[in-house]
Amino acid sequence: MYSETEDVIRALAENAESVCRAYLPAGRREGSYWIVGDLQNNPGRSLFVRLTGLASGPGAAGKFTDGATGEHGDLLDIIRERTGISRFPDLLAEARAHLGRPQPVLPDAPMPKKAKTPGGTPAAAARLFAASMPVAGTLADTYLRARGLTQGGEMSALRFHPKCWHRDEGQTQSIPRPALIAAVTDGAGALQGVHRTWLAPDGQGKAAVETQRRAMGHLLGNAVRLIPHDDILVVGEGIETMLSLVEAVPDLPVWAALSSGHLGAVLLPERLQRLYIAIDRDPAGRSAAERLSARALDAGIVVRVLEPRLGDFNDDLRTSGKDALRQHLAGQIGPEDRHRLSG
Repeated sequence: MYSETEDVIRALAENAESVCRAYLPAGRREGSYWIVGDLQNNPGRSLFVRLTGLASGPGAAGKFTDGATGEHGDLLDIIRERTGISRFPDLLAEARAHLGRPQPVLPDAPMPKKAKTPGGTPAAAARLFAASMPVAGTLADTYLRARGLTQGGEMSALRFHPKCWHRDEGQTQSIPRPALIAAVTDGAGALQGVHRTWLAPDGQGKAAVETQRRAMGHLLGNAVRLIPHDDILVVGEGIETMLSLVEAVPDLPVWAALSSGHLGAVLLPERLQRLYIAIDRDPAGRSAAERLSARALDAGIVVRVLEPRLGDFNDDLRTSGKDALRQHLAGQIGPEDRHRLSG
């Protein structure tokens, strides 16, 4: 049976390089792939779009994967992220226009509505954050406490949205789901994006969906500033990882960069004296720490790496408790900052 959606997706895949040049112009072709930093079109080498391959299934042309965030999808997803179009009929119309196909003629079609601000912009991220509520007492609080994290309700950078739209690859309609919302801000404190973690209906874990996390807006160089920095800063990848350090050492200023790719690119504040990099125990985390360390040392900042016993610091917290985590950190924090361990 003929499906226009499948036909459009197939046509986009056949013209994958053209789509990438139009919607991800900061990237470039390397062999059979288009390589760019992320879905926000930042320069880099994290996101790979396959330009050639099978018509469907694994290895199909038009499929993308972001090595830093784990996001994946097809060219229609890329067009949606880059234009902010949320209604699927409008998304198909955008794809048809790129392919040079005529739009279907609908009898007695109503006058088109005024175009909305694109959904992937900082302005759209600000609207989502403003529409969210404080974490305390919500399903987001339940989710965090289930991971041993009790301080989320006090963080102004974290909020909860009961009906945040979600769509997995292959779905044609978005579904509202509860979500933990995190503000991504720049050095001036301006909101540049948000990070969404979709939650299970009871808040006891993440939603049972393929894509459980997704960011929007401008992430590169920015971070979720959970606790403002002073003369020192602790920066790592995940929100849960950094909140785990707060549980053990509440006096630490902590930021979450959200991924290993973004950790290596965080813009460090002026007049910072000491930087602690909280890594995840994997090759990507170590590589990101090396990149960030090199930039910090060039700026005259003292650098120390904080390493968990297990996969990440939230694993350590949930396995051994905050007292054991504090003792583990005591051996890695510099002598000039050990007074914070009893703060």
